[in-house]
Amino acid sequence: MIIITLQRAKCIGCNYCQEVAPEQYRMSKKDGKAVLLHSRERSGFHTVKIYNDSLMEANEKAAEGCPVKIIKVKLQ
Repeated sequence: MIIITLQRAKCIGCNYCQEVAPEQYRMSKKDGKAVLLHSRERSGFHTVKIYNDSLMEANEKAAEGCPVKIIKVKLQ
């Protein structure tokens, strides 16, 4: 299982996460910030659990390439 966390309020809208992991991220037309698809928000953190380990690499790239380092990915 992969756990992905996004601090959406700190997003600067660079679009990198959507480019490398389009199955997990979209850019909001409303405010231009990243949206972590199918996530739940709690205290400003948007979190989703994914049971498809093949998505790990793309999400790690998104986390590493994020200029404001607001994406965390861990394998559990």
